[in-house]
Amino acid sequence: METSMNVVTMIFRLHAPWVHSLKEKRMIVKSLITRLQNQFHISAAEIGEQDIHQVIVIGTAAVVPHNAMADHLMDEISAFVERNTDAEILEEIREIR
Repeated sequence: METSMNVVTMIFRLHAPWVHSLKEKRMIVKSLITRLQNQFHISAAEIGEQDIHQVIVIGTAAVVPHNAMADHLMDEISAFVERNTDAEILEEIREIR
């Protein structure tokens, strides 16, 4: 029996111009990461720019059985991030391995 799996990774770079402290940023990041994890059962973490108030960089990862599911999951995650934050999405990087 042949089995396969794909690892899906996404990186979101967001700009939140109204954030004026790291404490305020942490609250936004924690909320978004928790909602992503609960909604999609994926790994998610802040992965960069942690000392810059107005820039948020979040990485996500998931294991899926095939490319079609990978594409669908990435589309769903992207739409979720867009709906669940007021921050502007500056960059979105998708990768399937």
